[in-house]
Amino acid sequence: MVNNHYHHLVFGQRSAERQQRDGGWTAYGRQTERPDDGPDALDTREKAIIRGVDQFHIGTVTESGWPYIQYRSGPKGFLQVLDDHTLGFADFRGNSQYVTASNLDNDDRVALFIADYPNRARIKLFGRARTVEAADDPELMERLRKIGSIEIAAKCERSVLIRVEAFDWNCTRSIIPRFDKQYLSELSDVYRRKADEREQELLREIAELKAQLHDASRSCR
Repeated sequence: MVNNHYHHLVFGQRSAERQQRDGGWTAYGRQTERPDDGPDALDTREKAIIRGVDQFHIGTVTESGWPYIQYRSGPKGFLQVLDDHTLGFADFRGNSQYVTASNLDNDDRVALFIADYPNRARIKLFGRARTVEAADDPELMERLRKIGSIEIAAKCERSVLIRVEAFDWNCTRSIIPRFDKQYLSELSDVYRRKADEREQELLREIAELKAQLHDASRSCR
């Protein structure tokens, strides 16, 4: 049975009324008829899309109650899965507005929008986040700056840890595929290798046919 914590977080009375009137209640809202299952855990599929992206959007709540969205990017894998319930990333120095960081000082609720555009996949993730200044935990910062054998070169001011509450996979229908240079280069390499292999096969076949023709011409003399 699907975890219904997401449904309890996002579906209120008004959304229930709309779903019952316009459709969607059976598939979505009805999940709230049973008690809240509580925070969900990341599984293999969720971990894969998170580890594979080099960008995401994070939403926080301002002190005036307005939603605030910010774009974050870095080397592929910079948004790290620390365990089944926790994400973390090194927060680069930005434009010095510190809106996201200060929002988290007041309200720890966050929403992440993560998309894999080439494969037309996207996930919404809800959690509670906290910031840890680099000077307060240099070991954590060092851990989040390292992605395999790569170390983030940009200046990082703090670590951000996100305790996952719930997530939901979106329909792929409306996602417009987008491909970056690295993806296209890797794809080109694959086809180039296949073309090279086929070329070698054709050269061998041509050589064999020439040999057969040569033998046939000799036998006709």
